[in-house]
Amino acid sequence: MNILKTIVYHGWALIIITTVAIIGFVFDWPIAVLSTIIGIILVIGLVTTIVSAREKDLERTSQRLRQMTSYFYNRFMGDSSLSIFVIINSLFKTDDHKLWEWARACDMSQRVFNTWCSSFASRLEVDTKTGRFTIYLRSYLNELWLMTSLYYEFVEQFYEIAQKIPLPAVTLEQYHKFVIEYNSFAEQFRELIGEMKRIARTEIEPPSIKLAREILIIPAEREQ
Repeated sequence: MNILKTIVYHGWALIIITTVAIIGFVFDWPIAVLSTIIGIILVIGLVTTIVSAREKDLERTSQRLRQMTSYFYNRFMGDSSLSIFVIINSLFKTDDHKLWEWARACDMSQRVFNTWCSSFASRLEVDTKTGRFTIYLRSYLNELWLMTSLYYEFVEQFYEIAQKIPLPAVTLEQYHKFVIEYNSFAEQFRELIGEMKRIARTEIEPPSIKLAREILIIPAEREQ
């Protein structure tokens, strides 16, 4: 039954054309009339196929965006060891009170980010189940882009501090693991944006998703 439905869904135009051709042959329709009818059916079939293919691309892209949002929330937010906020909180183990002040400020931002990202992921999940996700695809893409852009600001601030002040080896190792996984996420996000530009309108460019910079100088080298 499923095979029959698939054949009818994808080959309805060919079925109708064949039927019309047989009827036209039996009733001896003029060639001009028969050609016109077949031409109209072909055009409708072509347009339907294009629209259907675009809808499938949008649905597939929507699913990928939902999965990437869930991945970002689970791996880089909350209490995950790969969260830049968790890495920043490790600075409380140092003796630099100025870093403590910055870490406290980041802790407040972490609460806002966690709430925002959790709400965003929930909305995506609900709209995906209701089938309305593709309607708001562009808005959701913009929101995830904004979220990751603001998140990257904290990544860059941590990088700049690490270039100036010796940090614990454990913190640097944790950041190194973060960089590897975050940059993998960023590359996938860039690919998704590139796909989106081919099937939907968006002003976001793939290079706007920045990669985290690795800290190459270890504390021992700074002290020399």
